[in-house]
Amino acid sequence: MAEVQMAEAVTTDVASPTDSALAARIKEVAMDVDTPDAAASTMDSTATRLPVTVNKPTPYTFDLGHLLANDPNPLLRDADEETLAATARDAAQALINQLLNTCEAKSTSDGVHFVLPVPITPLPREKPIPAEKAPTKWELFAKKKGIKDKKREGKMVFDEESGEWVPKWGYKGKNKAGEDDWLVEVDEKKERETGEAGDKRRENRRARKERVKRNERMQRANERNSRKNG
Repeated sequence: MAEVQMAEAVTTDVASPTDSALAARIKEVAMDVDTPDAAASTMDSTATRLPVTVNKPTPYTFDLGHLLANDPNPLLRDADEETLAATARDAAQALINQLLNTCEAKSTSDGVHFVLPVPITPLPREKPIPAEKAPTKWELFAKKKGIKDKKREGKMVFDEESGEWVPKWGYKGKNKAGEDDWLVEVDEKKERETGEAGDKRRENRRARKERVKRNERMQRANERNSRKNG
């Protein structure tokens, strides 16, 4: 595949039929012949100007979104600089012809530009793919036991006693149910074993706080293990 390189020999004389007026304007601006020196240089360049039509045994393929022209024609192993320059010039000329014939030209306050299509050639990543995080103890345990994640249904849950939607956690959360009841049932079995009636509201509150602390400890341990394995 030959490398595409813009050279001074590339010309842009051919324009698409729909953009002929705009291309003619670009050509007039680019070829200013107001002075004798400029006119002489223009005559010299016209005499040595290369053809704008490029013919190859195997046609080019283009990715105009990346301004890319692919030349599938093979090069000789011992090709000299002149041959390489001519091949690059032909590829650049073919790319310009394709842009003029297929892309829409627009004139704005910043100048004249072509509207390029969406690129089709995938480019390599700028940075390496992030390393996969090591699974936590719970993930390993769930995989071993075949436990699947439960579908999250939001932060609200319906309370059948009050007939209202209440949050699962936090202020007036469902997880605090029974802690603020003004009347609770006494556990007779526990009262016979300990000799005390006990406070079920206080016990529920203490058990909930212990669950929170245990979950925090497990989370910190999982983070330490992830950093150690990563």
